[in-house]
Amino acid sequence: MNAAKPRSDALVFFGATGDLAYKKIFPALQAMARRGHLTFPVIGVAKSGWTLQQFLERAKQSVTEHGGLDSEAFARLASRLQYIDGDYNDIETFKGLKTLLGSSQLPTHYLAIPPSMFPAVVQRLGESSCATKARVVLEKPFGRDLESARELNRILHTVFSEDCIYRIDHYLGKEPVQNILYFRFANAFLEPIWNRLYVENVQITMAESFGVKGRGKFYEETGVIRDVIQNHLLQIVSYLAMEAPSSAYGEAIRDEQAKVLRTVRPMTIENMVRGQFRGYKSEPGVAQDSYMATYAALRMYVDSWRWHGVPFYVRAGKSLKMTCTEVIVELNVPPQVVFREAKPSIGNTIRFRLNPQVVIAIGARKKRPGEGMVGEPVELVVTEWEEQGKGGPMDAYERLLGDAMAGDPTLFARQDVVEAAWSIVDPVIHGPSPLYEYEPGSWGPAEADRLVEEVGGWNTPQ
Repeated sequence: MNAAKPRSDALVFFGATGDLAYKKIFPALQAMARRGHLTFPVIGVAKSGWTLQQFLERAKQSVTEHGGLDSEAFARLASRLQYIDGDYNDIETFKGLKTLLGSSQLPTHYLAIPPSMFPAVVQRLGESSCATKARVVLEKPFGRDLESARELNRILHTVFSEDCIYRIDHYLGKEPVQNILYFRFANAFLEPIWNRLYVENVQITMAESFGVKGRGKFYEETGVIRDVIQNHLLQIVSYLAMEAPSSAYGEAIRDEQAKVLRTVRPMTIENMVRGQFRGYKSEPGVAQDSYMATYAALRMYVDSWRWHGVPFYVRAGKSLKMTCTEVIVELNVPPQVVFREAKPSIGNTIRFRLNPQVVIAIGARKKRPGEGMVGEPVELVVTEWEEQGKGGPMDAYERLLGDAMAGDPTLFARQDVVEAAWSIVDPVIHGPSPLYEYEPGSWGPAEADRLVEEVGGWNTPQ
């Protein structure tokens, strides 16, 4: 079990007038208020020249647009909200914050700001004594490569100890992602086949039907590998490939994540295909000669006893045919000595669809009605729901904010896990590699098909 930790008694979030706060943080806080979990003051910090009244109006607009206004819950949230307007480089801002914190002894500071501003805010928190007995929550990306991630961690550790640092990867807070972990280790029938003897390949697809949505400047600095593969998708790889943790204790789970990511073979250009959708260079903020990838497909190998020789295929991209995140674990075809019509492309699978629907399903074969012993594929659906459906599971940000306030690190990325993930992609994010153009609405460049020729092609979401 997780060791009990004292709950934070105040939440401070920097970047309080920004996009992330508007889309995610205010709706999560209203949801916490609705459940009766918002029992602490919430202080927003930003440099916008706003008054508290303007800040409250922004919060109300946010929850109205994202999830719907709950008048009773919002009233409870509004009664907790405070605001301080000031420069993050000015120590006076942090002295004012210290005054607003008042008698709070264990605040949580949420840095919903660009990573370039982390060092200044962390330093000022330390200088103003706002970091005493405090926790800090950081948004990804945690660096731009392995070297910068290590430097960021060095800066953080000058003020906060590792057990007080909570690195948010909101994907880990999603109910369907946690379900991968639970389904694996709560069901005895999976363990005997969850290895190189029975699994032929694993495929993970994260497709988005939209482009960069006016965020061209951001994407030019990030690209698809830094944006979603190094963090979201490698976290999923770790949940699929890790050994059973000794318990559900947060550090036990993160220990196994770190162990398995250290066994993933560093990427090479030969095992990667990069793409860019036609029209990307016309986006505002994008260079006319941009070489940034909006699509990447990787062939990975986990050099562990369990997974030796089993390819893990990971692909992600924008402006693809549909929006969907799906994992398909394809099992080996049984010996073709009884029924000879089965083919690898329609064999046994375990499928986890993470969005927009949430599905856990087992692919099998049954006899087709009629004469002859001829089969057809069928899926046995274990669970299915609409991710955003009414009455659905807790939103990722509500869950993660609550966990950070409670001092539960299970769903947050630990330093060694972050650095292990960077070590995998670091060899291919700096050097030159081919870039192939693909049509919006397609499944990416055709050149990516060569990576999966040996297993009969991509298991494309339907």
